[in-house]
Amino acid sequence: MINVGVLGATGAVGQRFVQLLADHPWFNLQTLTASERSAGKPYGKVVNWRLDAPYPDKVSDIIVTPTTVESLKDCDLVFSALPPEVATQLETEIADAGIAVCSNARSHRMDPDVPLVIPEVNPDHLGLIDLQRDRGRDGFIVTNPNCSTIILVLALAPLRAFEFHDVRVATMQAISGAGFAGIPAMEIYDNVVPYIGSEEEKMETETLKIMGTFDGAEVKPAPFRVSASCHRVPVIDGHTMAVWVDINEPVAEVKKAYATFKPPFSDLPLQPAKTIELLDQPDRPQPRLDRNRGRGMTVSVGRVREGLRFVAHGHNTIRGAAGASVLNAELIHSRNYL
Repeated sequence: MINVGVLGATGAVGQRFVQLLADHPWFNLQTLTASERSAGKPYGKVVNWRLDAPYPDKVSDIIVTPTTVESLKDCDLVFSALPPEVATQLETEIADAGIAVCSNARSHRMDPDVPLVIPEVNPDHLGLIDLQRDRGRDGFIVTNPNCSTIILVLALAPLRAFEFHDVRVATMQAISGAGFAGIPAMEIYDNVVPYIGSEEEKMETETLKIMGTFDGAEVKPAPFRVSASCHRVPVIDGHTMAVWVDINEPVAEVKKAYATFKPPFSDLPLQPAKTIELLDQPDRPQPRLDRNRGRGMTVSVGRVREGLRFVAHGHNTIRGAAGASVLNAELIHSRNYL
């Protein structure tokens, strides 16, 4: 068993990490960190559990520690749900201390020697870990992308068999993406907010790094353009997006690419039976009906039609955040980086 910890364990993404790790077959969840006001108390006394999944009682007696390098000395690997203003320096210090970091924070995603990974899409980018170690770091940092980027890129992955140069996407993003207290009720009820700070920039840059080519020394960005427009909608969980790609192949060929897509690995514990679920119903995917496919790890694609146009959907706090980071860690462990 690999001893692991969760940084920022009481927040929205931190709770998802705890849920996914409490009974993990490979990872022993032993350390939970939070703010100073929670430190020194049992997790069960300080967490306000708000997920739609049952609270894992087995973690209740874990004593919460401050988020410091010293508190993580017994961990082989930590999962970071820290805000970026904290993550930037602290994740660096943790990796320099010899601990592996799988981060959901945006702080290091675009660092040249940090892998920005979706396992089904660019597992070879884990080779950047060797570059971090070559410059003297005992641990390493691996990041997962922004939640909307993950859903978009997984929906694009089967299309790499075709030539395209331009991707346009309009997102309809759930309120849970802003955290438990992120959006005032009077702002989102009966409303659509047509702006999410820095979200469009993340989709437009992260996508090109993930789908770029790793030549052993650096990642060369993918040679296409992404244009994003991001919107917050009154849905609790699940990001939906309308996507346009300049592919001229027949729709039947595109659907075949989705239906036959296989990830380049198997048997990881959190890996869903289907990475992508192609839906034929004209009114799918929908958040309430499709966000929990594959335990929240499957991306659904539907309304594939001439143009090329389609709708993609995924669970933003599982596939798009904590689950993505845990799947990264499983891949890392399976490739003997720990």
